[in-house]
Amino acid sequence: MYHRGQRIALIATADPHTELRPGDKGTVRRYDTRLQQLAVDWDNGSRLSMLLDDGDEVSVLS
Repeated sequence: MYHRGQRIALIATADPHTELRPGDKGTVRRYDTRLQQLAVDWDNGSRLSMLLDDGDEVSVLS
């Protein structure tokens, strides 16, 4: 579903400690289907991974 280099936008995150906000954009580094973990290089410099089974949501940008 996700592939390296794909652009995404954050919809929501369950991480209360991140400075990421809905609408922030980033580029996919890696997607682990087994863990449902999406490694992202965010445009703001963060490298926070999204845990899609734990409440994090992103959308693919066209």
